[in-house]
Amino acid sequence: MISAKARNITPFIVMEVLERASVLENQGIHIIHLEVGEPDFDIPSCVKKASELAMTEGRTHYTHSLGDPELRQEICNSYLKNYGVQVSPEQILVTSGTSPAILMILYALCNPDDEIILSDPGYACYPNFISLSGAKMVKVPVLEADGFQYRPENIRSAITERTKAILINSPMNPTGNLLSAETLQSIARFSPYIISDEIYHGLVYEGRAHSILEYTRKAFVLNGFSKLYAMTGLRLGYVIAPEEFVRPMQKLQQNLFICAGSVAQRAGLAALREADEDVERMKNIYNERRIYMIRRLRELGFHLTVEPTGAFYVFVNARHLSSDSYKLAFDILEKAHVGVTPGIDFGDNGEGYLRFSYASSLENIIEGLNRLEKYIQEFKGL
Repeated sequence: MISAKARNITPFIVMEVLERASVLENQGIHIIHLEVGEPDFDIPSCVKKASELAMTEGRTHYTHSLGDPELRQEICNSYLKNYGVQVSPEQILVTSGTSPAILMILYALCNPDDEIILSDPGYACYPNFISLSGAKMVKVPVLEADGFQYRPENIRSAITERTKAILINSPMNPTGNLLSAETLQSIARFSPYIISDEIYHGLVYEGRAHSILEYTRKAFVLNGFSKLYAMTGLRLGYVIAPEEFVRPMQKLQQNLFICAGSVAQRAGLAALREADEDVERMKNIYNERRIYMIRRLRELGFHLTVEPTGAFYVFVNARHLSSDSYKLAFDILEKAHVGVTPGIDFGDNGEGYLRFSYASSLENIIEGLNRLEKYIQEFKGL
């Protein structure tokens, strides 16, 4: 008998789009991928060299369960440099990506039926993480008119005696929008813990991203190397946690994962110390793509109230074509051979929207949106 947890977990729809695209590609059909949030760049050369050196030096064994001490110290240095906040290495747990990190935070923080507040729309996997931990999610709608930012008064009205944490993500997946300093300050004044997913920090093209640690210490910060350094396959992330939670999370790590990969940790150390030029180069290219994609999507009739300034996503209103984003996304894939992500993947309040990723070459983006233009013309019978 399959467990209720396994039976009730919802699919990650963007992966289903990708898997259907793979079937079509195996039939010889050329697909333009604008659905996946994975950098198309190779890892920086310093990361390659560090990985090779780690292998050569035999750094292929378990590390401390909290992570390589040098890496943890370098993460502290990074948060001091970028945000002016003092973090201790004893607050840091290095993980195999941010997904294990958020699971361990929720396991350490929540008892059954405790509540986690999260935005709708929001990252597609958050609800399943919360459900698997035994907690309950309380969704707070965020609106296109507000740039999908939380309204603090709506959070306040959602807080109950069972609320353990408010989950925030800035720059945000799926919208690419940043929470303002004023919004973060307002959220920081509430009494529950804050879980701040900062995985897209560094990928900001206008303004700057603020860490929640600038405003409160009652917070868990998730971050990693996949997005900023194009290191998705190396599976390396970390948590900055209140010190009283580190030991419980360490015990979870010891039992569930032992430690993050030793070679990946040396690669992460090199990324923090040496990859600034690589990051700047990638950011400039992303920004060129962002500007083009925003302009072109608007020309195609998609509605965008607030231009995204972070991550590598554009989340557009597609209700002029269909209110069923799932059906629309798969129809675009089958007929235009362009992969896009349906807004329903990110929550009920994402219905009617589509997410486009510009983590693909400008040539691919141009071709994909040209195909989409033809699809729209045929859709409207023009």
